[in-house]
Amino acid sequence: MGIIAWIVLGLIAGVIAKALMPGKDPGGCIITILLGIAGAFVGGWVGKTLFHTQLGTFFDLRTWGLAVLGALIILAGYRLIFGRRHD
Repeated sequence: MGIIAWIVLGLIAGVIAKALMPGKDPGGCIITILLGIAGAFVGGWVGKTLFHTQLGTFFDLRTWGLAVLGALIILAGYRLIFGRRHD
C-alpha cells in the first residue's frame, strides 16, 4: 500500500476504534490517524502471530479488521496507563 492508503486506513481505523471505545481521549485528526496507522502495525503483528494471517490489500476486509483491532489494543493500553492520571 502507498502512503496515502496508509493515511486513509489509519484515519478510518482510528475513527472506528474511537467509536467502538467511547470516552475521553486525547488528540484530534492527526492523533486519530497515527492511532490507526500504529493499530495497523499492531494488528498485522497480532494477525501474523495469533491467527497466522497477514495484512492484505487496501480493500481486503482482514486488513481493516486487523487495523481496527490493533487500534483498539493501543487505545485500551493508553487508557490503562494514562486513564487515572487525569482525575
